[in-house]
Amino acid sequence: MKIGILKESSDRRVAMTPETIKKTSYEFLVESSAGEQSQYPDSEYEAHAKIVSRAEVLSNSDILITVNPIPENDLSAIRPGTLLIALFEPYNNADAVPTLQKHQLRGISMDMIPRSSLAQSMDVLSSMASVAGYKAVLKAADTLPRYFPMMITAAGSIRPCTVLVLGAGVAGLQAIATARRLGAMVEAFDVRSAVKEEVQSLGAKFIEVEGAVDDKDAGGYAVQQSEDYLRRQREEVANRAAKADVVITTAQLRGRKAPILVTAETVERMKAGSVIIDLASSTGGNCELSQDNASIVHKGVNIIGNSNLAQEMPQNASLLYGNNVLNLLKLIIDEETKALSFEHEIAIAALITPLATETND
Repeated sequence: MKIGILKESSDRRVAMTPETIKKTSYEFLVESSAGEQSQYPDSEYEAHAKIVSRAEVLSNSDILITVNPIPENDLSAIRPGTLLIALFEPYNNADAVPTLQKHQLRGISMDMIPRSSLAQSMDVLSSMASVAGYKAVLKAADTLPRYFPMMITAAGSIRPCTVLVLGAGVAGLQAIATARRLGAMVEAFDVRSAVKEEVQSLGAKFIEVEGAVDDKDAGGYAVQQSEDYLRRQREEVANRAAKADVVITTAQLRGRKAPILVTAETVERMKAGSVIIDLASSTGGNCELSQDNASIVHKGVNIIGNSNLAQEMPQNASLLYGNNVLNLLKLIIDEETKALSFEHEIAIAALITPLATETND
């Protein structure tokens, strides 16, 4: 069983770190300089893996692990029946499954791992969201032309800034905790009433809008709300945002466009110099004016659209991603025979290529 690790074409992370590889008994082929951008040089891999060319990794691996899907022009170099593990995002990428099937490849999408307690150690979405929530606050603090904490100086006192977090999932809760550590006053909003205690335990104020639809089976995602609820939600968010120094938005609907929580009108009510960090920009954005992978200024308000902040902390993000994947490998690889099995419910949920189409086991 040979497992291949490739260098990402447009991401600073690497799919498996030397620390993770040394925990396994598998044979690893690592593309030269694969971990360079995440501060893992080839010299750290050499004791536990074989450093080879990209062509050799592609042609000789039984399993290929990447963060993002392998570019299609590389797929013809991979043996039919090879298992590819990556963040394929099939809900947002309609070509993901047909492309794999065209090349007779199998695919496990790490973003399809069930968000359950049983699969917690494999939950890449939570791992990356935690990094993104932390980084969002640091980016906001760096952009904001004001202090986060209260400052009492000989020249006068400065009030702490107010941070509004929209969405209290993993990213939102990490953002709340980080903003509080930096001394900000934090408010948080989420349609899921179940997160109220978590928000309050972190020292933030929970904003409630009555009448939300909650779905415990939504896997940690928000669910579609009624138009009346959305109207009242927008009004409350607009009032809170107008007083906030920083707004961090994290709300996404799986397989659908992200809900607009901060309208253009709301942005125009915000104070000059305020900052919006939109972590949902890749699916349309929670802010009406967000542009994915872009920073803009609208009437004095800084709007940063970035759904991939995790790659801006590539060393720790890579370590977490690799550990999540390793826990999945332990589930699907028989320790004695090294044969692959997709019978476990977690593997069934994450396998995006139907078993009937497989040509090689």
